[in-house]
Amino acid sequence: MLYISHYFPITDPTLIFFVVLIIILFAPIIMGKLRIPHIIGMVLAGVLVGQYGLNILKRDSSFELFGRVGLYYIMFLAALEMDMQGVKRNKYRMLAFGLLTFSIPFILTYFMGTCLLGYSGSASLLLGCIMASNTLIAYPIVTRYGLQRKPSVTLSVGSSMLSLLMALLVLAGLVASHQNSGGAAFWVWFALRFVLYCAAMIWLIPRLTRWFLRRYSDAVMQFIFVMAILFMSAALSDIAGVEGIFGAFLAGLILNRYIPHVSPLMNRIEFIGNALFIPYFLIGVGMIINVGLLFSGGHILWVVFCIVLFGTLGKALAAYGACLGFRLPVSSGHMMFGLTSAHAAGSIAMVLVGMRLVVAPGRYLVDDDMLNGVVCMILCTCIISSMMTDWSARKIILRDNTLPADDGRQADDEKILVPVKYPEYADLLMSLAMLMRNPKLNRGLIGLNVVYDDKDMRYNQEQGRRLLDHCMQLAAGTDVRMQTQVRIAANIANGIKHAFSEFQASEIIIGMHMHKEVSTKFWGEFHQSLFNGLRRQIIMARLRQPLNTIRRIQVAVPSRAEFEPGFYRWLERLSRLAGNLECRVQFHGRKESLALINEFVQNRHPAVRADYALMEHWNELPRLASTIASDHLFVVVAARKGTVSYKTALDRLPDELTHHFSGMNLLIIFPDQYGEAPDSMTFAEPQHQEEVSAYELLSSWVKRHWRR
Repeated sequence: MLYISHYFPITDPTLIFFVVLIIILFAPIIMGKLRIPHIIGMVLAGVLVGQYGLNILKRDSSFELFGRVGLYYIMFLAALEMDMQGVKRNKYRMLAFGLLTFSIPFILTYFMGTCLLGYSGSASLLLGCIMASNTLIAYPIVTRYGLQRKPSVTLSVGSSMLSLLMALLVLAGLVASHQNSGGAAFWVWFALRFVLYCAAMIWLIPRLTRWFLRRYSDAVMQFIFVMAILFMSAALSDIAGVEGIFGAFLAGLILNRYIPHVSPLMNRIEFIGNALFIPYFLIGVGMIINVGLLFSGGHILWVVFCIVLFGTLGKALAAYGACLGFRLPVSSGHMMFGLTSAHAAGSIAMVLVGMRLVVAPGRYLVDDDMLNGVVCMILCTCIISSMMTDWSARKIILRDNTLPADDGRQADDEKILVPVKYPEYADLLMSLAMLMRNPKLNRGLIGLNVVYDDKDMRYNQEQGRRLLDHCMQLAAGTDVRMQTQVRIAANIANGIKHAFSEFQASEIIIGMHMHKEVSTKFWGEFHQSLFNGLRRQIIMARLRQPLNTIRRIQVAVPSRAEFEPGFYRWLERLSRLAGNLECRVQFHGRKESLALINEFVQNRHPAVRADYALMEHWNELPRLASTIASDHLFVVVAARKGTVSYKTALDRLPDELTHHFSGMNLLIIFPDQYGEAPDSMTFAEPQHQEEVSAYELLSSWVKRHWRR
């Protein structure tokens, strides 16, 4: 009998590449279930398949090659994504905060390394560089709340760049001193080479870039040119005695103005890096981690504790000290600490540099304890940063009383997209859209039918055209113009999102999933992907009867709903619906929300008959079931995860609606949010979000078996 272990570790390059691609594909899904940052997921996957884990893969030369490319790519992208204009506007404050957020963690970590961990001066310097820099891993949370222009956020982004730059300079000097003999002459020569190198790059790269981009517009050639500049800068950086990651970072800073953040070239650069090079690099990092050392005794735990404590404490002291000095509110200090406390890409890059520095025959500057300690530190600080940033964002919104503006401008972009699939439900969706539209603007509707690209595509296309023709006849009967499109897509959600962008729609009205033979999940096959991947208003409808027979509309409003950007949009739509149906509408929510709703209805729709009932807690939602009759329309204003009105009780919404509101007319509204959802998954912020975490599944399983 053949033993499976004989086939491992895999040495065939084709199979190695296949396994790596499988890891890149499935690691984000698994990490999403575990609510662990995906950058950590790739490293943990590398630990699992490496020689210190299950020994599935051999770390061959491809990991060295792709790893080096990924390392440079991380630093290059970090520089490309910097807001250089924001840095210029707040340069003095940023310089002060940058010096604080670099020097305090650097000094604390250095003395911690020498006094508590017994590291050498060089190892402590390297550890200080790692903890003095930071990665803006939590920045997507800020964009989700629309706080990019807040002073605390601008200062955090600029100081992150400065602290990383200073850390790389200290690292460059440390590497150069290890590779050469010290002394005043060496440092003068090193400084001269460094200045000449920077001056040459700053003079040469812009001229080359302008010359090339003006003459060649081919997408492939532009991408190859940018990559050539990146590796030229990294190679010359090595020659100048500075680590190559500094050259990659410098190239990104210089090319920042020539590659717009929203451009096809930037999209290609990010796509290639995030899809292959960066995950390959992170998996390779995991493969060199000796996980057995974590169970060898208390020393490694002491190392992790010291690194996390002193590094995080240094960032906290810098953030709150700057907040006090700049006379900013305490919540701004929370935000500054949250954004600057995470360590990820730069830390991994620096620790790998230290692993190549020889301090004695067979000994390197970074030992296994430090490597494992830094990786564990990255996991801890990413969690701390994400939680603190999310919490502080909510505090800032509530502090500033940042209510969405009700100046009528929101209605000007009204363009309703109505995806239809089932003929028996199309009439109800069209009626709902026509009752919610603004007749004064006289805007048309957009009808959409998306079909799968499969063997039945042609037949389904024809059925879709017939259905949309029927919808056009319904719209024409009420003198409403309508555009239609039958779209072919491999993924229904993506097809709807792309059509939404093409037609420049403002919102979507779509039927809820009701066909259990297609999918047993509450949200069906694609609805969850739709509201996770699109930040504009989505109304999901489950209507059991014609709308003109509805006698009352009852609306459940979550606390803090008034702070969402789309607050007045959904309120306007429901007010129009109630006015056109001439039925009574009752809002259930907290006092603060109801007061604003009452003010809006009285000012904009005085003819609407509205009632208001207090609902202090969202767990009172099932109680409303007894008050809703068969001819009522129950409306739930939901919230996407990570938004200001989101609460964990909303995770139970599918179960509550299934158990308590199963036979009722229902609308679920996901309001507008700030920013646009990302078009592609990145190593730091993936588009894919799991509906239920592994912890929630485990908790449900335990509760079910405990009751038995």
